[in-house]
Amino acid sequence: MENKNTKSFYSKVYQIVKKIPPGKVATYGQIAKILGTRDARRVGHALHANKDRLVPCHRVVDKNGRLAPNFAFEGSKEQARRLIKEGIALTDEMHVDLSLYLWKKV
Repeated sequence: MENKNTKSFYSKVYQIVKKIPPGKVATYGQIAKILGTRDARRVGHALHANKDRLVPCHRVVDKNGRLAPNFAFEGSKEQARRLIKEGIALTDEMHVDLSLYLWKKV
């Protein structure tokens, strides 16, 4: 069961993810660092629990640019479709080149 602190953390994650522009990605660790934590897994839990279609969760990848195998609906295939639609080319069916597409939060 979610407590108040969890809901607050999740809300903060969603606010950051909404700032990632189309054509860019962020990593779970990058979002965790912005929030002042080292727990990138908790960021993943927040994104997995998201129900708001306005939060572009597809723009979040792991530290190696790997897509999420448990992304909603068809897993990484759906995430890949959404990223490609935004102009992000994949290096293979599961990875984004972070040197090209990593969001540099200002």
